[in-house]
Amino acid sequence: MKKSLMYCLWLLGAATANATESGNPRPSKPDVGLTQSLAVAPVQYREVEQTYSVEGLVEATRQSTVSAQIGGRVKEINFDVGSRVSQGQVIIRIDERETAQALAGSNAQVLQAQATLQNAKAMFERSKQLFEQKFISQSALDKAQADYQVARAQAAASEAGAGQASLTHGYSSVVAPYSGVVAARLVEVGEMVMPGKPMMVGFDPAEMRVVVSVPQYKLQDIGAHPKVMVEVPSLKLWVKAASTTVQPLADARTHSTQVKVSLPANEAGVYPGMFVRAHFVVGKINRLVIPVSAVLHRSEVVAVYVVDEKGGVKLRQVRLGEASADGAIEVLSGLNPGEQVALDPIKAGMKQ
Repeated sequence: MKKSLMYCLWLLGAATANATESGNPRPSKPDVGLTQSLAVAPVQYREVEQTYSVEGLVEATRQSTVSAQIGGRVKEINFDVGSRVSQGQVIIRIDERETAQALAGSNAQVLQAQATLQNAKAMFERSKQLFEQKFISQSALDKAQADYQVARAQAAASEAGAGQASLTHGYSSVVAPYSGVVAARLVEVGEMVMPGKPMMVGFDPAEMRVVVSVPQYKLQDIGAHPKVMVEVPSLKLWVKAASTTVQPLADARTHSTQVKVSLPANEAGVYPGMFVRAHFVVGKINRLVIPVSAVLHRSEVVAVYVVDEKGGVKLRQVRLGEASADGAIEVLSGLNPGEQVALDPIKAGMKQ
């Protein structure tokens, strides 16, 4: 058995030697080719926008609390937290029986006043005819005219009362003032409410803004119409501000001014209460930068894979500064200008 195995190995060696002698090249090592296929980017100085960053929160431009306008028991709740509501939809119904009875009584008073008015008008017309025929005195005509005017005023008052009763009856159906999302529900079915009682909170998700406080000494740097980029760390998202408003009022306690940064309409994933950073452009500066995609985070270690001239890959720890909206990040230490870094750290780590 051993002799046959040795004989096979001798034949394999002889075949390999013959192939080499005949000029057929040996296969090259695959590692070098794989390393050279890595996408790299240079570490270089570049003119970037110098920014001043302020932390803030997202809030809805349109947010409101819907309250009860009449007293009564909550009869129906049609939407809950997170529900989308269209403008004019009924969100809550309050028991309307009491207001319905008041409306019916007001309508009855209107009918009574109209009947009285018709009678007073007829009496006044007859009185004018009789006065022309000298059958009644001037005082009798004046009294008939006064009765007619009183009846007309009473009819107008009763119609106004009926309109008020109808309006109050309409308050039993609480409607959405605009299309939006329910943020909070503050009542339950069967609960007694009084006028002014908050029942539901909603906001319009189509219009969002960021509110930040900027120190007074920075107002001149950012300008009256600052250029702002909003960073949403939780979404790894950068958003260009649609408009910016610097409030013409300072806080006497903090000596800062509130700045409202409006976001583009219907920005996906952004909702009230989110933590964000507003980056105000205050100038331009040359900085040593690399692409953000080249950075590797391992626990508390921040590093990049440096690719040398021979295609070798080495992991190197770095210290970084601020990221910019164009996908670059400042290098504070750990890299030199002209070095190459791998754009795909995971792929580079597999080839190390």
